[in-house]
This record gives sequence, C-alpha cells and structure tokens, in this order.
Amino acid sequence: MQIDLNCDLGEAFGNYSCGGDADIIPLITSANIACGFHAGDENVMNETVKLAKEHGVGIGAHPGLPDLKGFGRRNMDIAPNEIYNLVVYQLGALNGFCKIHGTRINHVKPHGALYQMGARDKTIAHAIAQAVYDFDPELIFVGLSNTLLISEAQNVGLKVASEVFADRRYEDDGQLVSRKEKDASITNTEEALNQVIKMVTENKVVSKNGKEIDLQADTICVHGDGAHALEFVTQIRKKLTKEGIDIQSL
Repeated sequence: MQIDLNCDLGEAFGNYSCGGDADIIPLITSANIACGFHAGDENVMNETVKLAKEHGVGIGAHPGLPDLKGFGRRNMDIAPNEIYNLVVYQLGALNGFCKIHGTRINHVKPHGALYQMGARDKTIAHAIAQAVYDFDPELIFVGLSNTLLISEAQNVGLKVASEVFADRRYEDDGQLVSRKEKDASITNTEEALNQVIKMVTENKVVSKNGKEIDLQADTICVHGDGAHALEFVTQIRKKLTKEGIDIQSL
C-alpha cells in the first residue's frame, strides 16, 4: 500500500511570509506551488522550485483565481474560456522556473475556490482539465476524490490522482465543508491522524454528520498555511510509516 503526501506551498508574497516551506518540503513527496494569482510571486516560485528539486519532491502547479486579497478562496463569476486562459498562464509561469532549474512540472492541482467550483460544476471542471491537457497531456491532474474534477480530467485524457484531506472535514455528499463554517478545518492532530489512516487503509471518511463515505485516496493534502501544518505533516508521515504504508510521489 502506498500514498503520496502533498502540501500547498510557495504562498508567500512580496514581504509577506506564509508557512514554513523549508521545514515542510523535506517531509512531503509532492509540493503544490502557488503560481502568482492567489499567492506567490516570481521570487517565491523560484525559491520553492529550487527547494523541491533539492529534496526530490514532485513539483505541482497550484493555479488559482486572481484574488490575492481573498487568497483565492472567494468564488468569482468567470467564463470557461477565461478559466482556461488563467490556468494556462499560471502553468507557463511555473514552467519557466522549472526549466531554469532543470526540472519539470509533475502534476496540477487547482487551488481554493477554483478547486471547489470545479468539483461541483462540470463546465468549470472541463475548462480546467482541458487547459492542463493542452499545456501538457502527460501531467497528472489532482482533484477532490469522487467529484467532477476527476471525471472531467479523465474525459479529456489526463492521468488523475484522487485527493483526500487530512485537515478538512467532509459533507455527507463527499464535498469539503465550506470554510465559512466554523467546523470546516481539523486542528486536532489525533483527529487528523485517525482520518488519514481510515482514508488510506479503508478508502472511507466519516462526514461531519457521522456518515461513512467511500472515496479513493491517492494523495493526502495538508494545507501549508494552516497553523498546525508542520506538526500534521510530521506526525502523518510517522503514522503512515508505522502502519507500513509506503509514501511515494505521484
């Protein structure tokens, strides 16, 4: 049994720091790097790609909506062709830094509201997936397990990885609890560990209402901007290793 452990990183911007990327990167197998729209900038992208390569971590593009103030977590009314273009634009930006460091993008995972919108809306999911495929059909598409992100990516011909979350709670339909709700995030380490082990070993998660939901777990996400990110990643890695689960990049 094996699993990928990913984290959303490179989310600092200008003089504003965010997360402990240098401490987290050696512990994960895949890094989702912000591409400048919701967070990140040219200097941060360059440094994060460099760190990921040094530690043998799979590099992923993490394109988001053009909303720095809202950290890309606010829905926007954007036409499918605009979504297509903003994804291609951000992939191109990160790809430039990969090129100068002699590495490449391995996967793509939409960020925040773009991710949530695509999980629920077929047209949006298709626009994101088509942009990724047209940019590079060999890229792995990471999306929320059992949602339109996965099915539409498969429909356009992409390889997919179903993502589950260590630090987020689930609704009864398998969607993530909205961040507007006070119980959206998991902050207790033991609860996060229990959720991860159940998802990886049983392919199930318990919703906030106590319903057991089936899901596919190919990669586990911990949000890099979370207050407990480093602790979660450290303890999850220890727990998975103890359970005999191999941690491998996508």
